[in-house]
Amino acid sequence: MKQSRAEIVAFVGGQILPHEADVRGWLRRSGSSAADIDDVVQETYCRLAALETVAHIANGRAYFFRTARNIAIQKIRRARIVRIDCVTEIDALNVVDDEPSPERVVAGRRELGRVQQLIEGLPERCRQIFTLRRIHGLSQKETAARLGVTENVVEMQSARGLRLILRALSETTAQDQAAVGKAHELHSVRKRD
Repeated sequence: MKQSRAEIVAFVGGQILPHEADVRGWLRRSGSSAADIDDVVQETYCRLAALETVAHIANGRAYFFRTARNIAIQKIRRARIVRIDCVTEIDALNVVDDEPSPERVVAGRRELGRVQQLIEGLPERCRQIFTLRRIHGLSQKETAARLGVTENVVEMQSARGLRLILRALSETTAQDQAAVGKAHELHSVRKRD
């Protein structure tokens, strides 16, 4: 059963978002670079945003850690350098390439640019808090101290920023799907004529 975007955003804001600092800390301790940590966290949120329902998630914290772990493992696998004499063995296995196509890479970059624009468009205080928490990985306490606000303000503004971004992304996705549907419909009409 598909859930509304508002239900998913509320779940992410309440059950996932509070654990981001812990996930970032765990990734940092595991030896991941700051850029890799950002990539893993961003990809985790993208996968959550793509879900039609979160009803199957019993424990948000565990789901967040497990998804981040799986993404980190995928990144490690992709980054390995393979000796040239192993390439023929790999080719003989007929393994499907799990690397994204050039189209998906371009789409991913476009989506990242869109998210960056959405972050830039957040209200000033919300953008400051969201950037410090989500991009720089500061804890709620560190962010509150740096900006001279309460931790409650940091928590509310961080969740607000994520909700605004996820809502804008879901609206963009719905518009894109409608445009594809219209294009398909026009193509079908032209074929009949």
